[in-house]
Order: sequence, then C-alpha cells, then structure tokens
Amino acid sequence: MSKDAVNTAAATPRTDAAQVPADAGDAGYSKDLKARHVNMIAIGGAIGTGLFLGAGGRLHNAGPALAIAYLVCGIFAFFVVRALGELVLYRPSSGSFVSYAREFLGEKGAYVAGWMYFLNWSTTGIADITAIALYTHYWSLFTDIPQWVLALIALAVVLAVNLISVKIFGEMEFWFAIIKVATLVGFMLIGIFLLATQREVGGQTPGLSVITDNGGVFPHGVMPVVLVMQGVIFAYAALELVGVAAGETAEPEKVVPRAVNSIMWRVGLFYVGSVVLLALLLPGSVYSADQSPFVTVLSKIGVPAAGDVMNLVVLTAAMSSLNSGLYSTGRILRSMAMAGSAPKFTARMNRSQVPYGGILLTCGVCVLGVGLNFLVPAQAFEIVLNVASLGIISTWVIIMVCHLVFVRRAKAGLISRPAFRLFGSPVTEITTIAFLLACLGMMWNDPEVGRKTLLLVPVIAVMLVAGWFGIRRRVSRTTDQELSRLTK
Repeated sequence: MSKDAVNTAAATPRTDAAQVPADAGDAGYSKDLKARHVNMIAIGGAIGTGLFLGAGGRLHNAGPALAIAYLVCGIFAFFVVRALGELVLYRPSSGSFVSYAREFLGEKGAYVAGWMYFLNWSTTGIADITAIALYTHYWSLFTDIPQWVLALIALAVVLAVNLISVKIFGEMEFWFAIIKVATLVGFMLIGIFLLATQREVGGQTPGLSVITDNGGVFPHGVMPVVLVMQGVIFAYAALELVGVAAGETAEPEKVVPRAVNSIMWRVGLFYVGSVVLLALLLPGSVYSADQSPFVTVLSKIGVPAAGDVMNLVVLTAAMSSLNSGLYSTGRILRSMAMAGSAPKFTARMNRSQVPYGGILLTCGVCVLGVGLNFLVPAQAFEIVLNVASLGIISTWVIIMVCHLVFVRRAKAGLISRPAFRLFGSPVTEITTIAFLLACLGMMWNDPEVGRKTLLLVPVIAVMLVAGWFGIRRRVSRTTDQELSRLTK
C-alpha cells in the first residue's frame, strides 16, 4: 500500500488486525509452511558458511576474543529480528520489511529496501554457486568438470526446488538445517570429550592453558577484534528470512515469537560455544582462512575423512543459502511489482502459488555469476561477497528505521503494538543502527577489498535515483488505482 493510502487508513485508531492495511502482494499465497519449517529456517539463517568456513581466518586474526565479537554481533542481530518479529505480528506479510517500509517510510523507502535486498541476495547467490562449484571440486570425481558447469547445475537444481512449491522449499531448508545442527552438535560433543579427558590435540593439552600460554584472550590486542566485526556481522545474514516466511504460515502469531526468541540461545550455543571450544582446543595461530576450523581440529586428532564430512556440510550451507535467496527475493519482488516499483512479470505466480517471476529474475543475475565463474574463476567469490555486504547492512538499518516509525505511531494512538515487542525503544533501534553503520565504516580499513566496496556506494545511489525517476509515474498510477479501489 502506498504512503498516502496508509496515511488515510491510519486516520482512525486501529485495534485489530482486520483494520491494518494489507499489502496487495500478499494475495494468492498458500499457507503451507509449518512451525518446524519456520523454526529450521530461523536456525538455517543463523548457521552458515560464516561459521563453518569463515571462523578459521577470524580466529587466526582475533584469537579467542572472536567469541566476544560473535556475541556482540549476535545481540544486535537479535534486536533486528525481534523488531521484525513485532512488525510481523502487527501485520504478517510475504513482502516483509519492504511491505513495512512502504507503510512507514513511503514508496521511496520500499523501493530502496527492496532493490538493496535484491542486490544482497542476487550477489550472494553468485557467491553461493561459486562456493558450491569450489567445494565440489574438492572431490577428485568432479575436478575435471569446469567450475562454471558445476555452478550452473547447482543453480538449476535449486531453481527447480523453488518453483515446485513453498512446501518443498520448507522441507529442503528443514533438512539442510538438520545437517548443519547435527554437525555442530557432533563437533561440540567431541570437543567437550577432548576437554574432559585432556587428550592431546596437535601435541597440546586442551584447556585454559591453550589460551593463557598463547597471548591470552586478546593475543593481538583489541583492534583486530573490532575490525573482524565487519565480517562477523555478515555471518548472521539471512536471519530476516523469518519475517518473509511468516507470510506463508497459517499461525504466525504462534510460530514467529518462538522462532525469534530461540535465535538468541542458538547464537550463544552454536556460534559463541563453538568458538570458545575451538579456542580451548588449539591456539588461534594454528587456524587459517584456507581451512574450516572444525577440519583443523578433527584432522589433528586423526578423525578419518574429516575433510570430506565438513566439505559436505559447507556445501550444504551454500545450497541452503542459495535456496533461501531465491525464495525471499521472489516474495520481495512480487510485493514491489504490485506497487509498481519492480518489473510487472515479477508479480506472476504459477499454479503452485509460487512467485516464479521474481525467482527467475534473481536466477538471471545468478547466471551472470556463472559467466563470472567462466571468466575469472579465482576471483568470482571475493568480488560478489563484498557487494552483498552493502545490501544486508542497508536491509537491517531499514528494518530498525521502520520499527522506530511504527513505535512512534503506536504512541500517537494510530496503531496498536502486539504483546511481542522489541524492548528498550527507541534506544535499542538507534544503538543498533549506529553499530551497523560503524561496521560499514570499518570496511575502509581494508584497502584491498573493503575500501573498494565502499566506493561502490555512490554508484549504487546514482543507480537507485535514476531507477526511481524511471518508475515513479508507474508507482503513482498504481497508487491511484489502489486508492480508487479502496474508496469504492
């Protein structure tokens, strides 16, 4: 719904969900996602390659204090999802934060939110298919197959799953999450056993002495821990999927609070817990960015096929991310198309109530990534991953800004807040926004990649402005038609 329409609808206080303005893009969806699907989507969003693969290099740079970085970033990530959860209970929508941006920030806000999210997931999708191809090359059976062919096959498989039905997507995410959780739990049990029995790992006895004898919690000082947060925050990307999935579940008021609240202890257990265990088992200097830290530990104690198992898990995490990206952008683009700010074909749905138009558009960008894998296979992953970082930070900032406006309107008596709320408003939102912008600013300290990524900001801004001037008349016409329909 447009800003003017929302203002008209908000002229009188609302006390029930029936009076809340609906998003035209929500019509036509099935409600086939079950509670277990949404819960596992929440877990899957919180556990990805950022932990399985990225933690090795970060442990090497920051040492045991990496656990503190994960905890701090995890708390702010929880604030974002809690704010989104409150907005979902106010009005469930498959358009998620784009729909809320339209209501609270107007069409321009929804336009920026939607296209920055699309930028995030389309470039993440390129990174995912690149990662899948690289991980598959680990096994000798696939080494002779060109990287771009493997990337194309992965994209085709995940596309097919997304187009069949939302239930199939939910099942796929459910089992992907099961694999990731089972792997982490298995590793943590092995780590706890090694600590309890004091069995040597790589020639060292595990325990606190591993930390104290190798420079302590901050072996390289505080600054490396601060700088590593710019990468840690991206490990939590995809948590906002809970808000999108809520639009296709029958009982969001029951499912969403449970999924959102469970994120905090999952972060504490899986991220912070595993990093603490890794730090107690081996010195940070032993880990590296070239190898999963879990493989490093398991190989030191002689676990057979440790590399094969973890490679399969990381491959699963990349497939899960690609799957989620196609799912979420399909829904977001449909919400935008119904308002006139995305191509018309992205509003189309198939017989299974899947918005195939938006999914195919994201796939089209990912196909460009297949070309990137053909032209520069060694650099494809690094190029797109940093562009995606701009998209996720802008998305989270917009969610918090929407929540600020939402609370302000609630205090004015225009809308009613649900019982499930983000606490500490407006301090919580402002602090989170400041933290996210600080993470963005810290990218300047990386002259090789981060600084070049930040230089893309004015380029993206110019493209967004040009795009808005290109579609604003269509958005205005769509708004007028919607207002006319509502006033009949």
